[in-house]
Amino acid sequence: MTEAHRHASHPGLVKRLKRAEGHLRHVIGMIEAGEPCLDIARQLAAVESAVTAAKRVLIHDHIDHCLDHESGEVLAEMKALTKLL
Repeated sequence: MTEAHRHASHPGLVKRLKRAEGHLRHVIGMIEAGEPCLDIARQLAAVESAVTAAKRVLIHDHIDHCLDHESGEVLAEMKALTKLL
């Protein structure tokens, strides 16, 4: 079995994702309660945004700490590309 792979950003990511998880549970409740679709869609967009932001932090952290940094130019380009995810 491999060693645990942890970064300083991971506890913050867990917090973000747990908030998103709670928000998603709320959205499920809204659907079950028959809330208006527009309200549900807005809340789903917020959940999606939160998960996307967490993914970006994770990817940037991986780039900063796990990849070979021989070329600063490549690093800057990779960060720019991840913003498009």
